[in-house]
Amino acid sequence: MTPGNSVPNPLPTAAPTARLVSLDAMRGFTMFWLMGGKAFVLAVSGLLGLGFVRYQLTHSAWEGVRYYDLIWPSFMLMVGVSIPYSFARRSLAQTRGQLLRDAWKRAAILFLLGSLRESLSDGVPRLIELSSALQPIAIAYLATAYLSGCSLRVHIGVAAGIFAGYALLLAGVGMAGIEAGTYEMNRNLVTAFDQWSIGRAHKDGWGTVLSTIPTIATTIVGAIFGQVLRSESSPGTKLRVFLLTGVGCLATGYALSPVVPIIMKLWTTSYGLVATGWACLSFSLFYWVIDVRGWRSWAFPLTVIGVNALAAYLLNTIVPLGRIVGTFTKPLVPLLGGFGPVLATGAAFGAGWLILFWLYRKKLYLRP
Repeated sequence: MTPGNSVPNPLPTAAPTARLVSLDAMRGFTMFWLMGGKAFVLAVSGLLGLGFVRYQLTHSAWEGVRYYDLIWPSFMLMVGVSIPYSFARRSLAQTRGQLLRDAWKRAAILFLLGSLRESLSDGVPRLIELSSALQPIAIAYLATAYLSGCSLRVHIGVAAGIFAGYALLLAGVGMAGIEAGTYEMNRNLVTAFDQWSIGRAHKDGWGTVLSTIPTIATTIVGAIFGQVLRSESSPGTKLRVFLLTGVGCLATGYALSPVVPIIMKLWTTSYGLVATGWACLSFSLFYWVIDVRGWRSWAFPLTVIGVNALAAYLLNTIVPLGRIVGTFTKPLVPLLGGFGPVLATGAAFGAGWLILFWLYRKKLYLRP
């Protein structure tokens, strides 16, 4: 193909390989919590008296980081990983212009699906709600798509520039009587900008407009991983890249935290780096276990979720599975004592998984 008809690969790429099962499995593990797995695990932990589990499966009130604060960044990373694979496959038949037009279309659909989900969840129309995952994913996907075909050095430079620029923005710019470098809940640049730009701020302190910017950096890191995965490097070399990236992000984020606090709801740079670091290490583990060691069979239940992640994310919003399944489990719950909530939440999650399994068997996938 001529340069105008294809997207160049910044690294020498290996011959096409089997589907990256680790990516599907990690996507499935991430979506597990959002499609009912959280409620089920909380019910089990309550039965066993494991109070620390509830702490880790709730978002930090403001500063700090818990496991549940890492789910969204993990998905952003995986969106990035998939981009080099998708673009390389489609570039065989499409020009770069066509690829980018498709990227705009996919981003628009994701953004509107985010509007639909939030409108149904809140009970009022919400065209813009960037504090939920789908709309930032749409924007970050589109921004990262424009880097497709660029070198790793460009990807690294842009990601680092976004993290650094966002840190300087919050530290150096004040607004509406709020001093620069203020990170108090509901009194910071991010909240003030939301009030100015969209006329409202999230009631729980979540940033909306400005805090979408650093999510792009996490997605770009994922795209770097995707390029590395497609390269001819050995699995051991790829794994070392993933581990070093994760450790480097963690070290930088925690080193920065005395100056820039770790706050998910503002997606501060320290939080973005720490969350990206943990996501990198998690992916490293999935990649090593599944694609390097070849231990795949255990991951099948997660893969069923991961290959249809968008359907899994929207399922409980569109279909009230908890209420439907609860019609049949509700009479049994009082009879089972502490095991009752386990049955109720497990049945609801199981119903959702069976729907995804049916879609998997029929090869039906919800794609933007």
